Amino acid sequence: MIGEAQAVVLGLVQGLTEPFPVSSLGHGVIVPRLLGWNVQQDDSSFLAFLVATHLATALVLLGFFWRDWRRIVLGLARSVRHRELRADDADARLGWLLVVGTIPVGLVGLVAEHALRSAFASPAGAAAFLMANGAMLLAAERLRRRAPGVADPGRPVDARLARLSWRQATAVGASQAIGLVPGFSRSGAAMSAGLVAGLATEDAARLSFLLATPIIGAAAVLKLPQLLGPEGDGIRGPALLGALCAAATTYVAVRFLLGFLRTNRLTPFGVYCLGAGAVLSVAFAAGA
Repeated sequence: MIGEAQAVVLGLVQGLTEPFPVSSLGHGVIVPRLLGWNVQQDDSSFLAFLVATHLATALVLLGFFWRDWRRIVLGLARSVRHRELRADDADARLGWLLVVGTIPVGLVGLVAEHALRSAFASPAGAAAFLMANGAMLLAAERLRRRAPGVADPGRPVDARLARLSWRQATAVGASQAIGLVPGFSRSGAAMSAGLVAGLATEDAARLSFLLATPIIGAAAVLKLPQLLGPEGDGIRGPALLGALCAAATTYVAVRFLLGFLRTNRLTPFGVYCLGAGAVLSVAFAAGA
């Protein structure tokens, strides 16, 4: 069972690290080991707790980008109603790009999520993959480019995102599947793929958040019966507490990132992941 203090810490960590490109799943595996908690990652009560924190994160992302989602949904409805995708309808095009980008990781998640998490959900493995995540972020910064017509400061941000090609949107969406491995970051993979596709750092982060909303939300809703059913007995109180903490730190993290990445790069997060992963790998090896 998860106590109230543990629920607060895990909720704060989940909400902070989900938007940041540093792997919320990896930190969720590592933090209990660092603090000496006997938390079983595959236990039904822990999974029910995660459902609550992920649902809170998805709701905060939906609220944060509510105006964007309203325009996108109206654009999709307009496209379906008229049975066409007009070249000047940026909202509709962005909506379909998000659909195309969501399908690959959704399929992988349905088929392989449990297997991937079970195979790699160890603190030592998460630390090693955290280093690999840092290398991915630094490599993306070296490979970043400004594709013509995509990185255009004169256009509204959603219009810039809508200039991505179908292939680029699919690649960005598919890249998120690596986030199912503890230590790799879903948002970090999406931001990295966005940079390689030619997006500015802030735009890549916004696209990552838009892609995350339906993915995290759908996964939480599908598993909500675990929280509301017998598996959630005795955990609903801590789950609610953890969800509130996750909501608070998700909001702070998104606001910070969108401001920070206007003038900065992913390099600090890459350095953090490399350094933290290396130190933790040595510590876990010594402790083993």
